[in-house]
Amino acid sequence: MGAPGPEGLTAGDAPAETQAATRKEGPLKRLYHWVLGWAERPGGPWALGAIATAESFIFPIPPDVLLIPLCIAKPKKAFTFAAICTAGSVFGGMLGYVIGSALFEAIGRPILDLYSGHEAFDAIGRQFQDNLVIALGSAGFTPIPYKVFTIAAGAFSVSFGAFVAISAVSRGARFFLVAALIRVFGEQIRDFIEKYFNILSIVLVIAIVAGFFLIRPLMH
Repeated sequence: MGAPGPEGLTAGDAPAETQAATRKEGPLKRLYHWVLGWAERPGGPWALGAIATAESFIFPIPPDVLLIPLCIAKPKKAFTFAAICTAGSVFGGMLGYVIGSALFEAIGRPILDLYSGHEAFDAIGRQFQDNLVIALGSAGFTPIPYKVFTIAAGAFSVSFGAFVAISAVSRGARFFLVAALIRVFGEQIRDFIEKYFNILSIVLVIAIVAGFFLIRPLMH
């Protein structure tokens, strides 16, 4: 049986024209459609958790690709889907941390090679030293793949407790933002999210950083 396509059909069930078009697509585009196809299947929420987990240390497709159509299909469960996505992402981040901490040469370095992430890896290490909260808090919203941050956190011996806590807040903020927009505005917000999500992310990062500096005096 083939992988599910965008409409939830397997490759063998699709029309010949669709199959031909799929074969012309690159591997990343086919993987994207495979992820999107889970929105039409009963196991969609399970797939969402698995994809969110894998994306945090190796998988190339962000879980938002599946989170958005699931929330549109069942807006009353949007926050449940966001919670699943957050839990999977944080758990995957913990696996990424372990890879960076204990298996860097065997697994971590090849992953960085796969995503050409060595330059970003070094820059992240410096960011961790400068301000761990801001570096990790903004990690879920930057163009740098989140997996590079999780592996770097382990490799640079970031406090595991701080890593988990900050990751939960930042990744949760990202996924619950998507869920909240869809819950309030419905399917019509989909194009807006896909087009302007980076801008929304920047605004949210600014809010996170501003909040940190506002509460910083209270922490001393």
